[in-house]
Amino acid sequence: MSIPPPPGNQQPQDPYGPPPANWPQGAQGYGSWGHYGPAGRPYGAPVSVNALAVAALALGVLCFVPAVGLVLGLVALRQIRRSGQSGRGMAIGGAVLSSVGIVLWTVTLSTGAVSDAWEKFKDGARGNESLSLRKGDCFDAPGGLEGDTYDVDRVSCEGGHDGEVFAVVTLPGGAFPGDAEVTDIADERCYELQDQYAMDSWAMPADVDVYYLIPSRESWRYGDRAITCVFGNTDAKAGLTGSLRGDPTTLDSDQVVFLSTANAVDAALYEEPEETPEDDLAGHRAWAGRMDDVLGEQIEALRGHYWQSTLHEPVADLLKDMEDAREEWSKASTAGDPDTYYTHYDKAYEYVDGPATVTARKALGLATALPTPGETEGGDSEAEV
Repeated sequence: MSIPPPPGNQQPQDPYGPPPANWPQGAQGYGSWGHYGPAGRPYGAPVSVNALAVAALALGVLCFVPAVGLVLGLVALRQIRRSGQSGRGMAIGGAVLSSVGIVLWTVTLSTGAVSDAWEKFKDGARGNESLSLRKGDCFDAPGGLEGDTYDVDRVSCEGGHDGEVFAVVTLPGGAFPGDAEVTDIADERCYELQDQYAMDSWAMPADVDVYYLIPSRESWRYGDRAITCVFGNTDAKAGLTGSLRGDPTTLDSDQVVFLSTANAVDAALYEEPEETPEDDLAGHRAWAGRMDDVLGEQIEALRGHYWQSTLHEPVADLLKDMEDAREEWSKASTAGDPDTYYTHYDKAYEYVDGPATVTARKALGLATALPTPGETEGGDSEAEV
């Protein structure tokens, strides 16, 4: 703000002489008490900072694009000399730091260090974003379903595709647990969850196997915590066609109840001890006892469901087989020697997936061709993000 002179002709002599001849009449500031600096700006008035100087310093500190920082610093110094703005120190600092940055970039680019770091950054970021697949998604993987995978393309499940996601398991935060532990978790969880998405194992094509995408150490740093469980073809050139989904979203209530009981019994059967009854009779007897319990639970589940009239007889026949099998498992659980155990064990297995099961499946509109043992139990495969 200017300070007006006192009344009368008492204005002091301007120590710098009269104003220039071309000074605008009534120009603000002329004749005020203040001492003016360059470009007619009063000392003590607000001083603007040159924007290019700020930008030059920022780019110099970040060392992001040092050539631009150097140019901005030099341009800022020229503008400051003309306008009287502040920021000369920032412009000089930005120019110096940018010059150093240019030297460093030249050295690192010649050794490939920047290129490698940038590729890892992109791969890690993509691993956390472009691979964020959801249950039910179908996709194509340019690199296939084995080895490292950095990108996938979502496609319709109706046509051909490389994989179909049947589950996503989210790992807890913290430090990266290591490739081995992540793989073990993927093996266990994906195996457990596959029957929840494709409930009818008899309908699963023989050439379909379980794969999974797991976080790498690099993608973990960018927040990737997902194990993505995937169905894929064992023949990479063949792929899949159509969705493999068969769960409560695509099946009716009768089919869901039947398959739930069948899968519960199958899961118990898979827990058979690895050692023979001669080496571990106690372990086999305990397992036979669990089979007795599981069959009892599933028999009650089938009896408690309301079945359509056309299913009454097939389900009744199936229940009879399950009750007979349960009796044999109960006797096996109390066998005093391996031979007695084998006698009841063999009789119990005669009812597993027998004629009554096939008849019930046909009545329910489910697959009736019994899978060849082991044809859908291939080793799980992994792809690392």
